[in-house]
Amino acid sequence: MKNLILFFLLLISLNLFSQNSEDYKTFIEKIKKDSKTDKADKTVYHLFNDFYEQGLQSDQGELSEDISQRIQKLYSDKKAKNLQILTMFLLYQNHITETAAVGKQPDPNFQINLIKDLESELKNTYGSVPIIINIYKAEALNSAGATKESAEIISNSLIQYPNSVPLKVYKYLDTKDEKIKKDLVDNHTNHWMVKQFGIK
Repeated sequence: MKNLILFFLLLISLNLFSQNSEDYKTFIEKIKKDSKTDKADKTVYHLFNDFYEQGLQSDQGELSEDISQRIQKLYSDKKAKNLQILTMFLLYQNHITETAAVGKQPDPNFQINLIKDLESELKNTYGSVPIIINIYKAEALNSAGATKESAEIISNSLIQYPNSVPLKVYKYLDTKDEKIKKDLVDNHTNHWMVKQFGIK
C-alpha cells in the first residue's frame, strides 16, 4: 500500500489525473481492489469528522499533529480497513493544495468526479457521508459553475448541520441573508472563513 501511495503522489504532481480520465479510473479501481472494506470499522469516518472539526469548523482552521499521525498509523498498519476512502480523500486534498501552491485553479471536472466517487464509496461502506464531503462537493460544483446545485447542497446540509460555520459562510455568500451575517459577525467573528471573506 505504501508503494501505491507514492504512486498516487507522483501522479498528482504530474497532473495526469486531470488530463486523462482513463488514468484516473484505473487508479480508483486499483485502490478499491487493494483495500479491505469493513462497514463496521469507523476509523476513517471518525478521522474525516475530526478533520472537519479542526480544519473547517474551528476558528483557527488548522489541523493538529494528531491528524497526520493517525493517517500515518493507518497506512503503516497492514490490517487497516477502508484505506481506499482515505486515499481518495487525500487525493482530493492534494489536488486542491498543489494547484493553489502554484497559483492555479483546481480542475473542476476532476474535483467533481473524485468527490462523487468518494461520496459513493462512503455511502456504500458506511451508509452516510461526513459533512466535510458535502462541503467539498458544494465547493467543487461551485467552481464548475453549477452554482444552483452547490447552493442546494449547502441549504440541505445546513438542515442537518445547523451549527456549521463553513456552511453558514457559503449560504451567506450566496444569499446575502442578513440574519446569517448577524450570526456570523456576532458569534463567529474570529472564524478563519469569516475573516477570509471579510464578513463584517
